[in-house]
Amino acid sequence: MANRRILILGVTGSGKGRLAFELAEAIGAEIISIDSMKVYRRMDIGTAKPPLDARRRVKYHLIDVVEPSESFSVGLFVDSVQPAIEQIEGVGKPVIAVGGTALYIKALLYGLFEGPGQDERVRNDLQARALEDGLEQLYLELEKVDPVAAEHIHANDARRIIRALEVYKITGKPISSMQQQWDGEPEHGWTIIGLRREKTDDSSRINRRAKEMIDKGLVEEVRSLLTEERPLSKQARSAIGYAEIIAHLEGQMGLDDAIELIKKNTRRLAKSQRTWFKTFKDVHWLDIEAEAPAEEIFDRALILLEHIE
Repeated sequence: MANRRILILGVTGSGKGRLAFELAEAIGAEIISIDSMKVYRRMDIGTAKPPLDARRRVKYHLIDVVEPSESFSVGLFVDSVQPAIEQIEGVGKPVIAVGGTALYIKALLYGLFEGPGQDERVRNDLQARALEDGLEQLYLELEKVDPVAAEHIHANDARRIIRALEVYKITGKPISSMQQQWDGEPEHGWTIIGLRREKTDDSSRINRRAKEMIDKGLVEEVRSLLTEERPLSKQARSAIGYAEIIAHLEGQMGLDDAIELIKKNTRRLAKSQRTWFKTFKDVHWLDIEAEAPAEEIFDRALILLEHIE
């Protein structure tokens, strides 16, 4: 499998990270993280990074590459992922990419959708409206003018909401209608494995993981980040798990309410991911039963790989 490129996708909390690690150990691969939040240093618990022991045993790429005070974009991801692939393949190892950030996965498979250039006047107006009226109002507007894009964008993702509305106001066309390049075939020969669970199982795992993050010290992690000299970037502050705990620490809600909001927002993210993944082609889906042991999932994935050229 030395020349294999394997992509493992699934909604948040589906078990894809564990599968990627176990496959990497079995076939001697290195792992590329496709996650817009695992790129941030010291944001460990809330982003569910692989434990340090796993990172000692298998080499990971695109984890801990920027400070929490910095921004990170799909463009920076594209600029970083190709050198990582070349580095791994240069030493004769298989590549395993794993993640749930659908836009990054699309960019990996099909290239980066550029769209029209920016219009500072339009963008500044949208940013001012977000501050004055609230981001929710912009999201409601996006649902009206481009429901397809709205279904794929999280309601807290200010950057992408504003960009989608900016494109619509500049061109008069929904950004979703312009992304035709994503309807073709992937640029490279990836074997794509998807983990798919029943929605109730996904929700149960999400709720359980939220509690585990709190037990592991998520509140303390966020409190420490807020004491750093350079403030968190808007992107880092808006990450699910961090935004809610920040609101709690700033006195806007109790801890129990923050935990429930984390669960709710994560379930909403999973719904968005499921919608995105339905548009992906040539995915070899593994339907996973609730409480299926990790060993069974690994065995099924390995058998699948052995039967695909």
